[in-house]
Amino acid sequence: MSETLFPTKGNLIQANSILDLSHQGYEMLDKKKYILMREMMSLIDEAKEIQSHIDSTFQAAYQALQMANITIGISAVEQIGHAVPIEESIQVVLKSVMGVEIPVVRVKEKNQSPQYGFFRTSTSLDDAYKKFQKVKNLTIQLAEVENAVYKLADNIQKTQRRANALKNITIPKYEKISKHIENALEDKEREEFIRLKVVKQTKKQ
Repeated sequence: MSETLFPTKGNLIQANSILDLSHQGYEMLDKKKYILMREMMSLIDEAKEIQSHIDSTFQAAYQALQMANITIGISAVEQIGHAVPIEESIQVVLKSVMGVEIPVVRVKEKNQSPQYGFFRTSTSLDDAYKKFQKVKNLTIQLAEVENAVYKLADNIQKTQRRANALKNITIPKYEKISKHIENALEDKEREEFIRLKVVKQTKKQ
């Protein structure tokens, strides 16, 4: 809408309508931003907790692996490692949080028992296998959470930009237009009142 609109009641109604919608839009975007921020902060805390579990589990897994290397030999451990199948059961689906599509990682449940026989193996290798399986699952969880945090942070920035545009550009613009039309209509009404008064006085004379 042009800032030099002809001052009519119709244009005033239109300007005030856009102004009201802009205020409502700003309030909705502001609420959305805080809901997304709350969700993001919760996920950040979750990511820190998962990362802590990964660090401690990795440490325990490598200790178990070192013990297996000592017990049955590095070459034997390496050969057994080739028997472990590649993970191909991971699926990524999407869920919506306030219109933001967040990835959800799903892993098909399957038997996670060791894929090797008991010949030339040890309990330390079994322990390492189980711990690295746990690391894998925790890493999948962390990837899901960190990706969600990235998506939310990106949408928070976009929401903030839209809110700022309404607050700093659109709302002031239509407040100015509305005020200009109101002043012009008031001036016009005063002029009309004075004109009618002069006409009445002229008729009396």
